[in-house]
Amino acid sequence: SIVDLMKRRIEPSFRALATAGLELSHSYLQLHTKGLCYRDISFGNAFFDPCTGEILICDNDNVAIDNQTRSAVYGTPRFMAPEIVRGEAVPSTQTDLFSLAVLLFYMFVMHHPLEGKRELEIKCLDLPAMKKLYGTEPLFIFDPVDSSNEPDRQHHRNAVAFWTVYPRFLRDLFTKTFTEGIADPQHGRVRESNWRAVMVRLRDSIIYCTHCNAENFHDPDAPPDDVRHCWSCRHQLRLPPRVRIGRNFVMLNHDTKLFAHHVDEEKKYDFTQPVAAVTKHPSDPSIWGLKNLSVQTWSATNQRGEVKDVSPGRSVSLAFGMRINFGHAEGEIWS
Repeated sequence: SIVDLMKRRIEPSFRALATAGLELSHSYLQLHTKGLCYRDISFGNAFFDPCTGEILICDNDNVAIDNQTRSAVYGTPRFMAPEIVRGEAVPSTQTDLFSLAVLLFYMFVMHHPLEGKRELEIKCLDLPAMKKLYGTEPLFIFDPVDSSNEPDRQHHRNAVAFWTVYPRFLRDLFTKTFTEGIADPQHGRVRESNWRAVMVRLRDSIIYCTHCNAENFHDPDAPPDDVRHCWSCRHQLRLPPRVRIGRNFVMLNHDTKLFAHHVDEEKKYDFTQPVAAVTKHPSDPSIWGLKNLSVQTWSATNQRGEVKDVSPGRSVSLAFGMRINFGHAEGEIWS
């Protein structure tokens, strides 16, 4: 259960969390495209494998036709959209989007997006107080223009610690959904497809600390002179080689694999069959390469303009400036 994650009974990797976020987003996208809404996205209705991130969604008896079916199920406290808390709306795809964002924020930040200093000022969290906090006066704890509900460093340590671990592109999506998405539910909320794409990008941004081996993230939007340090041991992070395919970067760690969607944008997200993997040279472990696991022959061009074929089962070295034509896309090695 995701409750086990909140209570720290399990410690999944960031890769598993990103995969779970991807699968949750994809699953609710499939539901919503059929004209249905879930109505009660929360902790209790989703389970995941902490090793792989694979998810299962239960309690589907509350699924209903979007904006048509009347039901007694309005959602779970803390996950309901503000307009439902205020009594101005009933559950729909739009309110599902808010609940999904709350669930994802909980999973990644281990905290509720609206519970900051204002929550600490409440002496009794009764129904009127909850209506104010989650309905009539909701304010994101990391609101970029209003810091009155920012997290307290003593009482909200999870939020303070985890928020800065993630790259800006993930934080920007949370900020959008809990600022614009509260003010304008119809147009400001982040769609499931956007979450899905960002979760894939988050997987691709993972790097390992060379000192303690903890997972960290490369932030492509950080200033060039920004020196990143490991969240775990505080040592300075060193970037591994990376491949740029189109507008996206994939960090080439020792365990990185490329999949069909990396080299062909028309392919669906499927992590069961890699098309490439980072490997060591069989006779010189100091040399790393990208092994062709597909059925297609690649062509690789080095900085001198020399071209060679990379047949299935063969590897190409991770040399700076190496360009690899995968068939439907071309990648360039950066270091």
